Amino acid sequence: MSLPEARNSARSLRVAARLALVATLALASACTVRPLYSDGPAQAGVEAGTATQLASINIKPVNTRYGQEVRNHLIFMFNGGAGQQAAAPYTMDLAVTALSESALLAAVTTKDDEPTTGTMTLTGTYIITDIKTGKRIASGKRNVSASFDRPRQEFATLRAQRDAENRAARELAELLRLAIAQDMSKG
Repeated sequence: MSLPEARNSARSLRVAARLALVATLALASACTVRPLYSDGPAQAGVEAGTATQLASINIKPVNTRYGQEVRNHLIFMFNGGAGQQAAAPYTMDLAVTALSESALLAAVTTKDDEPTTGTMTLTGTYIITDIKTGKRIASGKRNVSASFDRPRQEFATLRAQRDAENRAARELAELLRLAIAQDMSKG
């Protein structure tokens, strides 16, 4: 290969690389991806961000301790630490159930603690409705499990179970927030 042919070949490679770069930039500029929790300014014909929609949901009270934990975490996450709106356009019915199971019974031959393990499963079901129309906007069901030790001491077992409920409530609130945000962004 002579020197002029090598120069032409290198030049054609540079031209091809530039064309590929331009084509890639053109394709990338056509993307309309936005973050799920974005709160960009509402424009004509464009809905407000998902974070604003989450803040516009009032969660009805629940009647269990672990259900109240989930509700409190959701209110905190929906509103950025503030309380619920007085007149929100959406309302959410939240039902949380708990199931505590023994996962392992390990017999120990001494008189010491006989460690066993348990699993606390929280299941959250939600229905979001539009207050004006009464129309169901979104609904879903999620569950979370948290493991804990069950020693022979009764108070230690109760405390470990409550800690597992609290951990599961935080995780369930996170899952519900993600599911609700996805439902609200669909639209």
